[in-house]
Amino acid sequence: MQTQAPRLHFDTLIIGSGLAGLTLALNLAQSKKVGLITKGALLDGASGWAQGGIAAVLSEEDSPEIHIRDTLTAGAGLCNEEVTRYVVENGSRAIQWLIEQGVPFTRDEGHETGYHLTREGGHSVRRVIHAADATGQAVQRTLTEKVRTHPNIMVLEHNVAIDLITSAKLGRAKKNSNSCHGAYVLDSAAGKVHTIGANSTVLATGGAGKVYLYTTNPDTATGDGIAMGWRAGCRVANMEFIQFHPTCLYHPHAKSFLISEAVRGEGGLLKLPDGSRFMPGHDSRAELAPRDIVARAIDFEMKKRGLDCVYLDISHKPADFLRGHFPNIYSRCLEFGIDITRQPIPVVPAAHYTCGGIVTGWNGKTDLENLYAIGETAHTGLHGANRLASNSLLECLVFGQAAAEDIVGQPFQLGVELPQWDESRVTNADEEIVISHNWDELRRFMWSYVGIVRTTKRLQRAQHRIQLLHEEINEYYANFRVSSDLLELRNLVDTADLIVQSAMLRHESRGLHYSRDYPELLPEARDTVLQRQN
Repeated sequence: MQTQAPRLHFDTLIIGSGLAGLTLALNLAQSKKVGLITKGALLDGASGWAQGGIAAVLSEEDSPEIHIRDTLTAGAGLCNEEVTRYVVENGSRAIQWLIEQGVPFTRDEGHETGYHLTREGGHSVRRVIHAADATGQAVQRTLTEKVRTHPNIMVLEHNVAIDLITSAKLGRAKKNSNSCHGAYVLDSAAGKVHTIGANSTVLATGGAGKVYLYTTNPDTATGDGIAMGWRAGCRVANMEFIQFHPTCLYHPHAKSFLISEAVRGEGGLLKLPDGSRFMPGHDSRAELAPRDIVARAIDFEMKKRGLDCVYLDISHKPADFLRGHFPNIYSRCLEFGIDITRQPIPVVPAAHYTCGGIVTGWNGKTDLENLYAIGETAHTGLHGANRLASNSLLECLVFGQAAAEDIVGQPFQLGVELPQWDESRVTNADEEIVISHNWDELRRFMWSYVGIVRTTKRLQRAQHRIQLLHEEINEYYANFRVSSDLLELRNLVDTADLIVQSAMLRHESRGLHYSRDYPELLPEARDTVLQRQN
């Protein structure tokens, strides 16, 4: 049985503990009292799973103009050029901040920067700084240690945000103005619901990869922030652009293990079971083409030939080189009996990154006063119709710092008295099997109908099933006490609905959205923006 926990209040409440949330927390904590909630442990988010690295202009052979051009090319006409320039031009400063925090990037004393830079698909030059092949983990561990020990940051682990508390929900909204005052949060370990007030609230919950059956994302990636922002009244944009990573390890026991883009960047070749290459027949850039092209090519070859997977082969490189550059991939594959120094790696595409999200401005501000969104949860305009490899952690850093500057500059506000969470009219759930069945059904039909290649008929089938799930879940939510599984399922169904709505509105094939019914590119590139009708 859930009980009410004492009310809490912070200057800033951050929901999510990935790189965006941690960057923001550390930049705010010098002058603000910060509450940071995460539904698992601090290191459970998707940022820690990032292998390749962080793209930034760090060497003399590179320039902001080249990085911008590469980003715009990958984005297929939908990147916001001003935002892209802002992110790229602030990239080296963001990397320097991480170095100052103590992140152990891989060194190369022979390089002008002192660090080893790798190259990934879509990049014209080597610009990806990394910590071996576990960059996200190195960054997250470094920042997590600082967050845990900072006196101005209170960390609440195993706490799941239920919904935002808005002036509209409180009946206090002014005409044409809605503001956020905090959130209701379930302490899943104690079974208590916190009422948390905040002068500013930040959604930094990551993406929604778990809406698909096969994904490189951790179990936490259930679209929570996007769904909560949408329910609160925020606009959401470009949710049809779901990036499928071309190379996820194909093995029955290898749950969601990503084979980094950098393996192809360092010379890895994609092959069919007979050992022949196929990428040159799909794109002149071959293995170094942007992710959407590589993922579609693999999907095409698998379906055409009835294959379970294709193979990524880098065994022609020296064994010492591979063990040095890809120690985690090497050891993980070895656990499954695959020696990458001698054998090709079986791979399949998998849902990887949500390019759309809550519409924000330059500083992370959303449509609601006092509500921000940063990281994968947000749609800043940087990624367009397809994210360039290793631009995601860069976006987390730059907008985490930008949001901090804006929040610090806000005038002082008195806290609003908030009502406690009301569960007087609900009971304990009688059959929780409904949740697991609905979760499984959702992920399977999203994979089948709203995957790498789409048709209008498939989207309509998915939409019909989503409507049925909505009805079941809303009834369940209204009648039973909340659980973390129910909250995640509710958010996943809302997010799936946004993906399908957006996909049905785009009558062309652009970037990550490929439709057999609309294979051509429209002459004008437009964002798909959804506005909730209450």
